[in-house]
Amino acid sequence: MRFAMKSLHGIALMVSAVSVFVVMQSLVKAADRIPSGETVFFRAFCALPVIVAWLWIRGELASGLRVNSLAGHAVRGIVGSLAMALGFLGLKLLPLPEATAIRFATPILIVVFAALFLGERIRLFRISAVAVGLLGVVVVMWPQLSLDLGGAARIGALVTLASAALAALAQIFIKAMSATERTEAIVFWFSLTASCLALLSAPFGWVRPIGWEWVWLIGAGLFGGAGQILMTASYRYADASTLAPFTYLSMIWALIIGYFIFDEAPTLPMLMGAGLVVAAGIAIVLRERKLGRDTAAEERIRSMIKNG
Repeated sequence: MRFAMKSLHGIALMVSAVSVFVVMQSLVKAADRIPSGETVFFRAFCALPVIVAWLWIRGELASGLRVNSLAGHAVRGIVGSLAMALGFLGLKLLPLPEATAIRFATPILIVVFAALFLGERIRLFRISAVAVGLLGVVVVMWPQLSLDLGGAARIGALVTLASAALAALAQIFIKAMSATERTEAIVFWFSLTASCLALLSAPFGWVRPIGWEWVWLIGAGLFGGAGQILMTASYRYADASTLAPFTYLSMIWALIIGYFIFDEAPTLPMLMGAGLVVAAGIAIVLRERKLGRDTAAEERIRSMIKNG
């Protein structure tokens, strides 16, 4: 039961994280006039006050920023920053639902990387749930994907796919680091690293935000900081492969925001695919509960046998 509750806690944190991240992505897309490197700077730098305030409220400002592996934070920061920059570029070149769908390569790669690098045991049920979720994404996006992508669309698709691969690798780093590094420290040093790296793009053409662009960029940073804390914390309670299918829920939010904000009306295939995504997530929750009950029952039986 304790195992099941921890997994459900991790799942709840991940669901909250992906919801917040979709809002952040929508704000980034709204500020499409701003170069990607500049957008990364606002996203990373404006997240820092959220993290510092969280630590201050908890009275852990000093201990929360202490690190055990500078090299680990540096590598995670570089990989994560590249993933963010390429992802933001993809958002500027593709419709929100299409960019979101391509990014769903990330959960598949997380499952693979978790087995290769973290030694996590991947059961057939989890792999099947991920496959069902991916099938849902294919059903959603199939009518919108062109077989003859050209120009901006081709570049957008390629950089978004590269972003998905780098994001999966970054999340594996987070999972490995979470055993020795505090959640808030991981998020803080990533944001600081990304801010510094983003400044390197300034000579290649930054523009001065005007009007609502300031709100969108600062808001992206604030939402991004909150989402990063939620996502990083989720890996303390559940395996990366368990959490992977729940990133599919961002497809639902992308459809809703795409319809009401960016005037992208959902079609029947979109709704059918979204149903498959939700079904895969629910199946994982039910499976985790059953495994928790079975594990608890086995422990009780062994205890009874041991005690005679």
